[in-house]
Amino acid sequence: MSVSTRRVTPELARYMRAPSEVMRLARMGSGHPTRLSFLRVLLRRLGTADWQIDRPVWNVDAKGVGHGVYRVKSGNRTYSLVAFAHDLPPEMRSDRVIATAWDATFTLFDGDPSDTDIARLAENVPLQEVGRISPKELTLARANRSVRLFEHVVDTLAQGQQPDPDEIANVGYLMRTTAVYGSGKFGACDRSDIAARAELAAPFQVEMLTVWLIRAFTIDIVEHIAAAKGGDRAVKLDRDTRRSLGVGNSTGLGMAPFVVRHPVLLNNWMMARETALARVRAQTRATPQTIAGLTAAAQGAATNAQAWHSEHPVQVRKLHDLRRDLALITECLAGWDWDTDHPWDALWRWGEATLTLEGQEALLSLMLEPHGALIDDLADHMGADEAANFRIDGAMPVAQLRDILESDYAWALKIDFSAPENIARFWYVSEEKLEPRLGERATEDGATLEQPLCIARLMSELYLSVQAAEASSPVAALILAHPEHRYAVRRAQVAARHPFAEVQDNLIAADMLPIDLLRCKLAFFGASQFDPRSDRWVRINLFAGAPFPDELGSEPTA
Repeated sequence: MSVSTRRVTPELARYMRAPSEVMRLARMGSGHPTRLSFLRVLLRRLGTADWQIDRPVWNVDAKGVGHGVYRVKSGNRTYSLVAFAHDLPPEMRSDRVIATAWDATFTLFDGDPSDTDIARLAENVPLQEVGRISPKELTLARANRSVRLFEHVVDTLAQGQQPDPDEIANVGYLMRTTAVYGSGKFGACDRSDIAARAELAAPFQVEMLTVWLIRAFTIDIVEHIAAAKGGDRAVKLDRDTRRSLGVGNSTGLGMAPFVVRHPVLLNNWMMARETALARVRAQTRATPQTIAGLTAAAQGAATNAQAWHSEHPVQVRKLHDLRRDLALITECLAGWDWDTDHPWDALWRWGEATLTLEGQEALLSLMLEPHGALIDDLADHMGADEAANFRIDGAMPVAQLRDILESDYAWALKIDFSAPENIARFWYVSEEKLEPRLGERATEDGATLEQPLCIARLMSELYLSVQAAEASSPVAALILAHPEHRYAVRRAQVAARHPFAEVQDNLIAADMLPIDLLRCKLAFFGASQFDPRSDRWVRINLFAGAPFPDELGSEPTA
């Protein structure tokens, strides 16, 4: 059951933020990871459930070529990352989606692969999209080395030394993924076939498990090559250096349309987070444990913000705001009156009045952090059965549809789409790369192939037809007369039941920043230290600071 269908009491509703506040791009583009982020959900489950993790296969030569298997096993389930390491000539190394060879390729196998399975995968997984994979494979992924840091780490470990901390900090990962595919792509298992498994109830769990195990592989492969090169002199990475490394990723426009095309899923993500914040704010008292947890989280956030660097002008401003706001939060907490009635709500209201959007969303993350017992159950309700929302209610009177548009899409109806700046862009799919792209309507061809991501304009056009239609007639009659509105009618009916389903901004405006959509989604994944390289793609690091398989169970992973 999604969070949106769970009963929110009037008392709790008092503390819920309105969609008109939450679903604006500027705020969505200021999001921070929380304990409800998908990688945190995964680590909690692996750290507290009866899971054993090992590496039963490691057939890799001195040059780092071969394969390994990382196995995650419980009483009745086994998942295995099958990793293939390749000897990639430098001239073939590319992070472009259209690349045909990579330093490493991976698949997450459903079960314990046999030798026959591995042989089959060895023939297909390195080919990625060109290969043939089966429903036994849950994901398909590939990664390239961060060449300079990878070689530096190999060389220093081979000489019996630890790598330069500044070099580690400047990059933060040994490999970066260029794609992690799941949900039925290229023949892999459909999401619907595994969604009922308790350990996969939260979204993107197989993808997060894949990346976490890839992280372990990156450490193993660099230490393996160093040992082969240095012999008895070679050493392994020390614990702190190892923990600081994550898995890099460069994410571009290909991910941006996802949050628009999956309105029910987006609603459930947002609803879970907003319900969590409301639960925290609704508490009448604070405990010493949660106060201490908040203080520790604020200290960690301040440390992360100081280490976070970017050269993009938008992110430079945001980092300035974030560091300032975190200092204000620390100062505020030092003298906060926790004996006041509803102290968490008072703290939130102080943040709304004092902090920038960047700081407010950071405060949200901090306030959720010490409240696992209160909010962690919401993670299991962040998925969505979107097929259940596919059917249009044709019997709905046009008058009711008009009311939905005037209420839930009032923000869209205020936009003047005769102004060139409000129709400046168009979304399309590149014929060459088969990826979403953003075109400039005034200077580029392709607007005739525009994708239906301009939700505000679609609703504005639908409203014109609704106004001209008979109010008592059914929506089915409207669609028969205007079949071009079928998609917009379905979205409007979805939004009427899911208040956080729509991004309440014009996604084809001249000043729209796609990186706001990217950051929103990536924050839910659990990414930190976003580093935009333009207004259309961003670098991130996943799992930096997280425990490795051999560390789970030895420390808290909440």
